[in-house]
Amino acid sequence: MRRIAADTGFLVALFHPADRLAPSARTYLKKHSHPLATVAPVIVETCFFLSAPEKADLLTWAQRGGIAVVETPVECYPALGSIIARYAARDIDLADAALIWLANASGQNRILTADERDFSAYRLKQGRRFELLDWF
Repeated sequence: MRRIAADTGFLVALFHPADRLAPSARTYLKKHSHPLATVAPVIVETCFFLSAPEKADLLTWAQRGGIAVVETPVECYPALGSIIARYAARDIDLADAALIWLANASGQNRILTADERDFSAYRLKQGRRFELLDWF
């Protein structure tokens, strides 16, 4: 089964009950059982927006297999740098660049994100687009 990438906005909504998209994120996960994946920079970015207990819940969930967390090895840094340079005008962050890298490396372009504007503009290998999944 193909994994679905999860971006920061989805994970924040999932673990921060006061987030306006929290009910949508929880409903989406109850209705869909496909495996999720993200990159380590997204976990770091997500933690920035969560309280200490919410961070702990996210990390425990990931450790228990709720989401696969793909590391961004130093060998991929040149690719990340190229992606960041390509989208410098959009002020792309490392988390988004790493998700683009993951999609290119895995060939899987489906994503759960609240950042529809940027992920609609990003292009993958051969000009492919991300498939933005409807969750909110």
